[in-house]
Amino acid sequence: MTHSAPKRSAWCQPLWTVAAAGLTLAALVAGCLNSPRVPDHAGTRSVWQPPNTSHTQSTPAALHTVPRAWLPAKPPRRWNSIVLHHTATEAGSVASIHANHLGRKTNGQPWLGIGYHFVIGNGKGMPDGSVQPTFRWRDQLHGAHAGEQAHNQHGIGIALIGNFQNQPPTTKQLDSLQRLIQYLKTTHSIPTNQILGHRDIKATACPGKLFPLAALKKRNWSQNLNSE
Repeated sequence: MTHSAPKRSAWCQPLWTVAAAGLTLAALVAGCLNSPRVPDHAGTRSVWQPPNTSHTQSTPAALHTVPRAWLPAKPPRRWNSIVLHHTATEAGSVASIHANHLGRKTNGQPWLGIGYHFVIGNGKGMPDGSVQPTFRWRDQLHGAHAGEQAHNQHGIGIALIGNFQNQPPTTKQLDSLQRLIQYLKTTHSIPTNQILGHRDIKATACPGKLFPLAALKKRNWSQNLNSE
């Protein structure tokens, strides 16, 4: 956190939940901003690779399957980047992050609430792979996630629940993230080189050394994820 999808994977993660209210404020405040800066090559775990979609046909019409909740309620803002984060917590939800961010200030001004536009759950506080837009996306408002003005104003902030310094995202989180990125890229004409990790903008480890940022940047986003 900061101031201011040959075959589909068969991985499976257990679904379980914990009450978001049980999160301590201290755990949330730690966030991605306080993660230590680490080299991109750190860690010895195998690197996740996106599925091969060369057998599919590229067609924006495939995006008709996106959830209605992903559609904003207000006229679209000008978006030119996607900024990826982890929460650096083991559990969390839109509600718990929102409650925490309401207590923050920038230059003496209180935040409107949760700084991200989308949150993807890991089964601990939110269903595993669940994508929940926040009020900032519904109302097409600026974000409070990048720690830098341009990417707060025109960068779509996506946070995945989890600490990816310690373990990688779940398969369901990554599947959901790919679909969300493809929808956002297609709808808002965001170039692949503007799929960014928070660490591409600020001196932070976020979204964590075990997050497959390089693989996502190399993915062929012109392919259709819906038929995988």
